[in-house]
Amino acid sequence: MAIPERNALSVISRLGPPAAVTVALIATALGGCSINLGSLSPSSSEHEEPARVTSSSNIASLTEAIKNNPNDPQAYNMRGSVLAQAGKTEEALADFNKAISLDPDYGQAFANRGLIYRQTKRLDQAMADYDRALALDANYAPAYLGRGMVYKARKQTTEALEDFNKAISLRPDNAEAYYNRGLLYQGQNQHQFAIDDFTAANGLVPQQAEPLLGRALSYLALDKAKEAAADLDEAVQADPQNAQIWITRGLAYERLGDKTKAAGSYGRAINIRPKDEAARSGFARVGGKPGQSYDTF
Repeated sequence: MAIPERNALSVISRLGPPAAVTVALIATALGGCSINLGSLSPSSSEHEEPARVTSSSNIASLTEAIKNNPNDPQAYNMRGSVLAQAGKTEEALADFNKAISLDPDYGQAFANRGLIYRQTKRLDQAMADYDRALALDANYAPAYLGRGMVYKARKQTTEALEDFNKAISLRPDNAEAYYNRGLLYQGQNQHQFAIDDFTAANGLVPQQAEPLLGRALSYLALDKAKEAAADLDEAVQADPQNAQIWITRGLAYERLGDKTKAAGSYGRAINIRPKDEAARSGFARVGGKPGQSYDTF
């Protein structure tokens, strides 16, 4: 079992006029946001088998299995995967270390450990583990996805793009690879390519807000506010507590000249994050008045 992926959501550096200041604030706010595409299908990301429920009873059951067969590397890898999903990072790391010590050719355990290292900012160790996993199996798509994320974190765009391309060629249903490749294209202002990738990711995981937000940002960069607003209408329903989505929706409707929906969207963002400068300045810019109710749909 391999563990689900978490990625850093980056955004385009400029969307063009109008409201350039607001766009810059959105970009700043989104730049450090983390997302979870954990509901991806097992074949789509860095998990190869259906994820077990991360309950204490499941961990206890796996611990019992290890007690009965203490030299089974798959049992350690499986428990490590569940522990990682439960947020017990160091315990998971210990299990992956044990799995690798029992089977030095266990590529999936290397990839799982690489993900732990990457999420804890130990990028050199993550890279070494992904390289090892790929040396053991040159067609292991999750390792290309993970290594691509390391390259992306290092701002090695060319190498990241190559790895995401490879992950997609091996697993055309790899939503996370499409999504992250879309972010790379977006960062290079290749917005139509980005839109195509976000569309592919959205088709594979239609209940996820992040590909919709990504596509909306690229639509805004191409001055397609109507298409952006349609995506953001869907995105806020998928993730109604995401202030960045509401802010971006406010900008889309502001560009469309619908100040009521823009004020309502900025207002929702303020309710979620009262001190957010982009939300507050957008709300004021469209004539929003504190205490007044605005329709958002």
